[in-house]
Amino acid sequence: MLPFITRRTLGAAVTLLIIAAVTFFLFFAVPADPARLACGKVCPPDLLEQARHNLGLDQPLFAQFVAWLAGIFVGRDYENLDYCPAPCLGYSFVNREPVFETILDRMPVTVSLTIGAAVVFLIFGMATGIIAALRQGKPLDKIASVASLIGASVQIYFIGTLALYVFVYKGQILERPQYLPFTENPIAWASGLALPWVVLAIIFTANYTRMTRSTMVEQLSEDYVRTARAKGMSGRTVVMRFALRGTLTPIITIFGVDLGTLIGGAIITETTFGLQGLGRLSIQAVTDSDLPLLMGTVLVAAGAIVFFNIVVDVLYAFIDPRVRLG
Repeated sequence: MLPFITRRTLGAAVTLLIIAAVTFFLFFAVPADPARLACGKVCPPDLLEQARHNLGLDQPLFAQFVAWLAGIFVGRDYENLDYCPAPCLGYSFVNREPVFETILDRMPVTVSLTIGAAVVFLIFGMATGIIAALRQGKPLDKIASVASLIGASVQIYFIGTLALYVFVYKGQILERPQYLPFTENPIAWASGLALPWVVLAIIFTANYTRMTRSTMVEQLSEDYVRTARAKGMSGRTVVMRFALRGTLTPIITIFGVDLGTLIGGAIITETTFGLQGLGRLSIQAVTDSDLPLLMGTVLVAAGAIVFFNIVVDVLYAFIDPRVRLG
């Protein structure tokens, strides 16, 4: 197990390095001048050159990338700016604030949105899929299949806007979604994110319902499940102890990918509901051509996906004894 984790960790580091390098060098293919953005609307040539020098943009591209990469591990000195301790992701070109602190400030919003939605769509998706598999061909199964198809077809920006209109603006049943720290008021934290959780869960629940149903139907026809039934085990024991265990493997696979993607930033959801998370932050970085901020958000998003993929691979060996990690 330890050699496998070591190999995957090294592979993840190489993957993140490649993603960071590609993002960094593609950024300079954009015609916008980040030095001019940092200097302001009225910027004489001498001040523009000074801003370019202070930001390190007068150095070769490879030297800039190496300096940025080294700052993550050992920190970095900036002219006319405070020392940036490790892990240093640089200072924003636009507001001159540390990128790492900005990401940490936005992270609780995205994590709260992800955790709440993940709990909802995982529980409801798997439960609906199991019930549909056990009632295969019956009306309940058909209703679940149609509902999952509709859920997978709608888009977040459509159903989110519709939910805002019906429950917030028109019906005034709920307040406009907002984020309040969990440590300050857990009830306000949950009520402020309840509508985004439900909307985000509708999309993902459909995928988990279909995946759980199809995998559960396949597992119920396996020889070891029929053997367990022949030995006189109850239906609940057969489903929960044998069939469900085999169903968890593909579910965990897509759950790991979805969780990593959402941690990286639910861009459409955050934009629809006006939540200031990592998704909105990444859009802001692209709009402002803010390279340090863009690099930081891309690295966090890629790191989350890679990390949860490693966790999923490790969990395989514990969930399914037939899987062996070499």
